Amino acid sequence: MYRTHTCNELRLADAGKTVTLAGWAGTIRDKGGLLWIDLRDRYGITQLVFDENYTAPELFDIARSVGREFVLQATGTVIERASKTTKIPTGDIEIKVEEIKILNKAKTPPFTIQDDTDGGDELRMKYRYLDLRRQAVQQNIIFRSNLAIETRKYLAGQGFAEIETPFLIKSTPEGARDFVVPSRMNQGQFYALPQSPQTFKQILMVAGFDKYFQIVKCFRDEDLRADRQPEFTQIDCEMSFVHQEDILNTFEGLTKYLFRTILGLDLPDFPRMSYDEAMQRFGSDKPDLRFGMEFTDLSTAAKGKGFQVFDSAETVLAINAHGCAEYTRKQVDELTEWVKRPQIGARGLVYVRYNTDGSIKSSVDKFYSPDDLKGWLDTCGAQPGDLLLVLCGETDATRKQLSELRLEMGNRLGLRKPGDFKPLWVVDFPLLEWDEEAGRFFAMHHPFTSPKQADIPKMESADHATLKGIRADAYDLVLNGVEIGGGSIRIHDRDLQSRNFRLLGFTPEEAEAQFGFLLGAFEYGAPPHGGIAFGFDRLAAVMNGANSIRDFIAFPKNNQGRDMMIDAPDAIKQEQLDELGVRLVSK
Repeated sequence: MYRTHTCNELRLADAGKTVTLAGWAGTIRDKGGLLWIDLRDRYGITQLVFDENYTAPELFDIARSVGREFVLQATGTVIERASKTTKIPTGDIEIKVEEIKILNKAKTPPFTIQDDTDGGDELRMKYRYLDLRRQAVQQNIIFRSNLAIETRKYLAGQGFAEIETPFLIKSTPEGARDFVVPSRMNQGQFYALPQSPQTFKQILMVAGFDKYFQIVKCFRDEDLRADRQPEFTQIDCEMSFVHQEDILNTFEGLTKYLFRTILGLDLPDFPRMSYDEAMQRFGSDKPDLRFGMEFTDLSTAAKGKGFQVFDSAETVLAINAHGCAEYTRKQVDELTEWVKRPQIGARGLVYVRYNTDGSIKSSVDKFYSPDDLKGWLDTCGAQPGDLLLVLCGETDATRKQLSELRLEMGNRLGLRKPGDFKPLWVVDFPLLEWDEEAGRFFAMHHPFTSPKQADIPKMESADHATLKGIRADAYDLVLNGVEIGGGSIRIHDRDLQSRNFRLLGFTPEEAEAQFGFLLGAFEYGAPPHGGIAFGFDRLAAVMNGANSIRDFIAFPKNNQGRDMMIDAPDAIKQEQLDELGVRLVSK
C-alpha cells in the first residue's frame, strides 16, 4: 500500500509504530547533518526527519534531491519531536525515515503552496490545480462538500425526493441573459442553459412529486462580481399543498440544522420583516442586522429653512454613527468623496457633529439654528459623541445610497463581526417593478410568483400606483446582509398565470410560445405549490465569513468570465461551426 496513515493522523500515542506516509513535499529545511521535510496531504502535515547519525548516506542523498511539491512515499518510525509545535495537530511527533521513494518529481511551482501564498489571483487561477493544494482552499472545498452532504440528509429526512432536471432547455425572455447552445440536428434553433429549474420543478408538482429538491448548476450570462459566477449552484426546492408559513418553517429548519451540524452553532428563531419595513429602516431588502444605525426621515424637520438642496429633495434621510463625533474634517471629507463616487452616486454629504461637551457643529449650520440641529439629533436618538450623516434626493436612490454608507460605516467601525450571524426573513415583496427605460413592468422575482389573494383584484387596474402596490407571496432569506435564498408561492391556475403574463407585457401568443407547456399542465389539476432556492455558493461563503464565492468553487471563472486554467471560452474550428449551421459575422 502507498500509505498506512494520513499526514494528520499520528499522535504521541503512536510513538514506536512503523508507518508509511505519502504526499507532497512542502517546506524543506537542510541544516547539514539534519534535514526535515514537511510532508503534506489533504488531511494535514507530518514532519519527516533525516539525521546523519542514523540515516543511511544513500537515503540522505535522496532526501537532499527532493524539491518542493515532489510526490513522496516515506516509511519510518514515529518518534517524539524534539522541538514541538502547536501550529499543527501532529506537532508532537515526527517520522524517523527509514525508506523514502520519489513517486514523481515536480517543477518549481510559480507560487508558494501555503496559506500566506505569494501568488496573485490570476496566477493562482491559471494554476488552479496547485492553488487547490493549499490547505486553506482545500478546507473551503471540503466545507462545501460537507454542506451538500448535510443538506441532502436533512431534506431526505423531511421526505424530499432528489430529481434531476434538464440542462438543455428553452430560452426565456425574463431575467438575466441566457447562455445558448446551437443544435446540430435542428439547425437554426438553439437550446439555452437553465438560469434555474423553475418551470421543471413546477411541472414536477403537477406530476405529483410533492417534495422535490436538487443541488443543481445554473447559468446566467451576466456581469460578474464577488458573489456572482456565470455558473453557480443552487439548493433548489419545491413543495405542494403548502402555504408560505410551511415553506419558511421547513427551510428555517434546514438553515438551523446546517449551522448546528457544520459550525456547531444554534441559531435563534428567525425574525420576519416586510419588504416595505426593510426599505424604510435600512434602505435595502437584504439588511445586515448585526448592527443598528437605522434610517431616520428628517424630511419634515429639514425642509423649509432656506437650504435649497434639502428643500428641493423628495427625501432627507440620516443615520447616527455612534461615537464618531471625533471624526476629523479630513475623515468627513473622505466619506463625502466616498458617497460621491459613481458606484454610489450621491451629490454630497451633510454632517451634524454632537460633541461630547454638548456643543453642535454642522456643515449646514448657517441655514439651521442650534435648536433645529438639536431637534434632528433628538429625532435620531443621538447622544453626545455621535455623528449624524445625512443624504437627500429622490427616495429610492437616497435609500440605496444611505444603505451603502451604512454598510461602509459598519465596516469602518468593526460592527460587521465575523462569526456573528443574524438571519432574517424578508416577506411581502412587490409583485411588479416598473422599468422606465423599457416602459413596462417586470416581475420582481419571476413571472410565476403568486400575488397575495387580497391583491388579486388590483391586477385588473390600469393605474400604475395600484399595480406597484400589488404584494407577492414572496420571501427572501437574508443572512448578514446577503440574500442566501429566495422563493415564493407559485401561481397554479392557468387564468391567473395568463393575467400575470399580460401585466408583464406578454401577448397571448408570446405566452403560449414561451410557456404553453406550463399553462397546459395547469389544466390537468395543478396543486397549490411553492418553493425556494438557496444560493449554495453564497451560503458556504457567508457561513465562513468570506467575501467571495470563488473561494468555495473548485474551478471558478475570473471577473471576465474566463477559465484561466483551460483558457476558455475559446474559438472553435470552422468544421464544427459548419456542422452546427452557425456563421460568424464580423463586428
